[in-house]
Amino acid sequence: MLIREVILENFMSYEYARIPFKKGVNVVCGPNGAGKSSILIGISVALGQSYTERSKKLSDLIRYGKDEARVTLVLDNSQRDGRRPVKKIKKDQIFLTRSLRRDGKYWFELENRAANKAEINRLLSKFEVDPENMLIIMHQNMVEQFTVLSSQEKLRMVEAAVGFESYRKNVLKAQKKLSRILSQEDSVEKLLDSAQQTLSYWREQYDRYQQKKQLNIKRRFLERELAWAEVLKRERIVAKLKEQNQEKQNKISKIENETETLTNQLDALQNELGHSKTVCKSLFEDRLAIERERAKLELIVSTSDQALKETESWTEKHHEEMEKVLEKIIYLETALREKTNPVDLRPQLEEIKASYTTLEDAWTQRFNLRSVGLKKSVETSREQLAQLGLQISDIKSKADSLTLKIESTTTNFLDRKISLALLKYQRESLTKAMKSLDKELQVALVDLDEYVKRAEKIGSRIVPMKNNLDILDELRITDGHLAALADVSEDIERMYEKYSQLYLELKEKARLVAENREKALEEVKARMEAWRGVIHNLLDQVNIKYRKILSEAYAVGEVKVINEQDIKEAGLEIFVGFKGGKPVPLNAYTQSGGERSTATVTFLLALQQHVHSPFRAVDEYDVHMDPKNREIIANLLVSSVTGLNTQYLAITPSQLTFTGKEVHLITVQNVEGASLIKEVT
Repeated sequence: MLIREVILENFMSYEYARIPFKKGVNVVCGPNGAGKSSILIGISVALGQSYTERSKKLSDLIRYGKDEARVTLVLDNSQRDGRRPVKKIKKDQIFLTRSLRRDGKYWFELENRAANKAEINRLLSKFEVDPENMLIIMHQNMVEQFTVLSSQEKLRMVEAAVGFESYRKNVLKAQKKLSRILSQEDSVEKLLDSAQQTLSYWREQYDRYQQKKQLNIKRRFLERELAWAEVLKRERIVAKLKEQNQEKQNKISKIENETETLTNQLDALQNELGHSKTVCKSLFEDRLAIERERAKLELIVSTSDQALKETESWTEKHHEEMEKVLEKIIYLETALREKTNPVDLRPQLEEIKASYTTLEDAWTQRFNLRSVGLKKSVETSREQLAQLGLQISDIKSKADSLTLKIESTTTNFLDRKISLALLKYQRESLTKAMKSLDKELQVALVDLDEYVKRAEKIGSRIVPMKNNLDILDELRITDGHLAALADVSEDIERMYEKYSQLYLELKEKARLVAENREKALEEVKARMEAWRGVIHNLLDQVNIKYRKILSEAYAVGEVKVINEQDIKEAGLEIFVGFKGGKPVPLNAYTQSGGERSTATVTFLLALQQHVHSPFRAVDEYDVHMDPKNREIIANLLVSSVTGLNTQYLAITPSQLTFTGKEVHLITVQNVEGASLIKEVT
């Protein structure tokens, strides 16, 4: 139950009327023009319904001659199952007023204070009343209007009446979400394509940048390699100079060693030469003494020989022979002593000596008297001479040997003296060359140090794999490539990273959108299934009631949903067939007015137990019905709301008798242009 009382002031044909409503069916009846429909219009205006049948402006609803009208509804806010519909208002009654002024100003009052339309809508939502729904409040001619509504509009009205709007809203919300996601996906795909194209451009530029970067790295490496190659070149120069210096130092050391050796040898040779000269001098003195002695002996021999010649001339020849023999003996003795002849001369010597002795013996016998002494003297002298000759020969031999030795030593001495002079010259030359090398080395070391410092500034040391010319050629080639990439800036890397990040973000967003799309599709599918489920369940129950009511009017029919795969195109189709006819869709052309009214009201009655609104109204639903159908529908109307905590307002011009405990009759009459409530039972 929603309305306890309706108070009309200067509204349409009413000056002032208080119309009490009760639970169950409230039947307003009376002749045409009595003001029956004005009651429902007043209720609709108070509830904020935009529809008014008889006027395009609310000011036209003000009673003629009056400037202001008021419609007040006393709403039932009593507790239901321990709760009030409007918790904030701790009263059983709520006064809702709509004031209309001739100047076009309209306003709501809630509990005697001004309220706006939004507050009224919130209030009605607490009572679960939708005054805009034709199935809740059906004004005059709306029965006919219902038949001409599209199946989609009919279905939406049914959903709103039974409280299934949330299912549709959920589906539409999910579809809207899906549409938004699809739009977003399309937008993201377009952005992704655009980003991909842009990224492709920047990737090409980035590849060029990377190429330039690599070339710069290569160039820096080549510069570094060239710098250390220059260092290596100078290190090799320094090493070569050091090697040359060391070679010369080694040569000098060798020369010094050779010089020392030669000096020692020269000292030894000089000592040896001095000793040899001393010995030679001693031999000369010895020979000179022997020669003197020999000269004396030769003088004695000569004197003795002269004497012998004088005394024994005939023996001159014998003496010559004897001398020859003696000389031969001396020769042989000398030869034996010196061993100059390899033939053994002793037999010959003995033979000659024997011959000599024989001759001597003969001479002795002949000169026994005078010449014995001379001969003996000569012999003795000659023997001595022979001995001296041997000594002289020996000295001579020694002197010759010593002379040869002195000559050899002198030659060696001179050779070593020359070698020593050459070594001295070589040492001086090497020392001079070393000084020059030292200067070159110092310059090379300074140059090397400068190149090392320069190379260290470029980078740490590396081992060059190429020579300087090859590195310079490669540097020139690298510079040529870099010149071709001169237009590539460092911002390219930032741009590429930016667009790469954007592309990845868009790709991730596209993935998320795709996931959301799948989820949204699943959500739409699930919500569509839920919507179809409740609709089919509702229509299954409504169809049972619909067919049962139609059967009492000797008709058949069904209610079904069409295009249920598309909630926007889905609609409710009411089928009905009278007088044994096949059920056909209810419309303004197939059925008669009474048939349309009967089918429409039958559908409303079949739907009643599922409608949530505590207040429902229908105006002149039975205009085109025959008396039998009026009675049937009237009884079914009463039975359909019996037992429900529902308030139904039925406006009819007929004087039908409504029976039942929950039927309240309200009679309206028009007396001298003013509508009056004459009877309330």
